[in-house]
Amino acid sequence: MRAGFGDAAAHGIPTHVTLLPPTEIGDTGLPAVESHLGEVAAAARPFPMRLSGTGTFRPLTPVVFVQVVEGGAACTWLQKRIRHASGPVARELQFPYHPHVTVAHGIEEAAMDRAFEELAGYEAAWPCTGFALYEQGADGVWRKLREFPFGSLVVPPQSGSVDRGSVSAH
Repeated sequence: MRAGFGDAAAHGIPTHVTLLPPTEIGDTGLPAVESHLGEVAAAARPFPMRLSGTGTFRPLTPVVFVQVVEGGAACTWLQKRIRHASGPVARELQFPYHPHVTVAHGIEEAAMDRAFEELAGYEAAWPCTGFALYEQGADGVWRKLREFPFGSLVVPPQSGSVDRGSVSAH
C-alpha cells in the first residue's frame, strides 16, 4: 500500500511498528545489542496486536499511519526496556513514543490525504510473538538480521477492547 501512494522508500522499508528508532551501532557493539534484545524478548510475553483506521502526525511531521488500537501498551513496555539507560542502545526519543505503522511519509499532500482516506477502514489483527532486528544497508534497504521470540508461546485471547493507553499527541 505504501508504494501505491507514491512513497519511494516503501520498497526498502518492511512494514513494521518501531520499537527503537534508527540507531548507529558499530560492528563491535552488535553482540551486546543482540544479547540485550534477547533478554528483553525473554522477559516479554505474546500479545494480541490490532490495527484499525488511520492517523497523522501532520503538520509537525509529514506522516500518515495506520493506528495500533490493541497492543500499544505492550509495544510501549518493550521500547522502554530496549532503550533502558543501562542497556547498549540507551537513548532519548525526539518525540513521545507512539506505536503505529507508517503508510505515507514525505510525499505530496494529495497523496497523503488519499492514504489517510483510503485506509480509514483498514483492520488487521494477529498474535505478536516476538520482534526483529534490522540493519539498513548502504543502498537504503532495511534487512532483517535476527528474530527475537518472546519468552512464552502462549498468546492471550484477542479482546474486543481498544487499547488507547499509549497514544500521545504530535
